[in-house]
Amino acid sequence: MSEATRVELTVLDQTLTIRTEVSADWVRSLAKYLEDRVATVKKGGVRDPHTALILAALDITDELFRARDDVSRREGDVSARIGALVSLLEQVTPKSSA
Repeated sequence: MSEATRVELTVLDQTLTIRTEVSADWVRSLAKYLEDRVATVKKGGVRDPHTALILAALDITDELFRARDDVSRREGDVSARIGALVSLLEQVTPKSSA
């Protein structure tokens, strides 16, 4: 595990110092993504920056939950397919008499 470093960010005109074990570039890319999403919400007519931040966070959370659901659904599909293949292989594989 890498050592924690401090990363200074400015998000919505507020300077934050974050202590993290991931790269500073990664943290900055996350902050940029958040600011871009807030800007999109503001373009929709929301004027208050804190309201825009909350709405952007809710939108990102929705995106995360939908992605998790998709992964779970795919994992279930893969498990079902593997089970069907195992069943087919058992049917066509000669039984050993040993």
